[in-house]
Amino acid sequence: MHLTLHLTASCNLRCRYCYATGRDKGTMTLDTARAAIALGMAELRKKDAKASLGVIFFGGEPLLQRELIREIVRHCRTLEAASGQVFHFKIITNGTLLDEAFLTDPDTREIFVAFSHDGVEAAHDANRVDAEGRGTFAQLSPTMALLLRHKPYAPTMLVVTPHTVRHYADSVAYLFDRGVRYLICSLDYSGAWDAATLKELERQYKTLAAWYARLTLAEEKFYFSPFEVKIASHIYPGSCRSDRCELGQRQVSVAPDGRLYPCVQFVGDADYGIGDVHAGLDEAARRRLYTLNAEEKAECAACAVRERCNHFCGCLNRQATGRLDRVSPVLCAHERIVLPIADRLAARLYQQRSAMFIQKHYNALFPLLSLVEDRTTGIGQ
Repeated sequence: MHLTLHLTASCNLRCRYCYATGRDKGTMTLDTARAAIALGMAELRKKDAKASLGVIFFGGEPLLQRELIREIVRHCRTLEAASGQVFHFKIITNGTLLDEAFLTDPDTREIFVAFSHDGVEAAHDANRVDAEGRGTFAQLSPTMALLLRHKPYAPTMLVVTPHTVRHYADSVAYLFDRGVRYLICSLDYSGAWDAATLKELERQYKTLAAWYARLTLAEEKFYFSPFEVKIASHIYPGSCRSDRCELGQRQVSVAPDGRLYPCVQFVGDADYGIGDVHAGLDEAARRRLYTLNAEEKAECAACAVRERCNHFCGCLNRQATGRLDRVSPVLCAHERIVLPIADRLAARLYQQRSAMFIQKHYNALFPLLSLVEDRTTGIGQ
């Protein structure tokens, strides 16, 4: 189970596609965080007492509450010693406040860091701006190098909008060339996509398929989410269904005031509340939202690719359409674009008997073996 702690609604950036813009300001207290963690531990005891509890630091920008992060980690370590409960930690940050101290402090150095960056300067600065509207690309260049030096496996999250789609392939290549090996890429589904920008998206994916093939044949190790997920859904039929959104079940978001929501994009919307850290989870509300989200959407019932599609993501559907039970036409278009490109890419690499491709997608032990190999060659030390 994961608890996403929204430490603050405040942020030092004003990213133009941010879904949290306009939320009420607020800061979580240590008492609220402790109550949330106690609730998470109680939930685990009902299901799997041996499982670890994930604590995700989220915002706004969570590094605005650096001391609170340290206090929460210390509290969890105390609980570990007393109860045997295992915790793991993650932070999702815009990177502007990330520094050597955070990455080396004994209380925070083990936190897994996910970093937001949109690639080349023209794409990044189009949307990821500060309070004065200035792009943050130049500011983040040394930060990226610092992060990857300490955490070479840190993922970078890239958002593609209709305005920046023409830079998609260049942005992915730029981040890879800077040392990023885990690229989590997604569309701004609420953006004003049209036939022209979707056609450009298709061109970009074809360019990215050539890039992916070239690097794979050169035995490079990397993860590019749009292709990896779709290739897996072909090799392992039903994998998308098994990984589909468990809205409010495996992950609960905790607002700064302690109210509970099923995922990050619902925080602050009373219609999607599922309790609070002191009164506990409202199981009836939790089940109602989960059931609504899990029902097959009417427009998807006859679709040939529905088992390989991301139409089950409650956050995404709400972002794009305002409803859990309605799928965005942009999502449908995206899936129909990326699936055949990913399938052709996989067929080509399999036919060429690419050792890296076969190990990566057919050997369940590959992540572990890859880590051991990296450690023996000095990567990630």
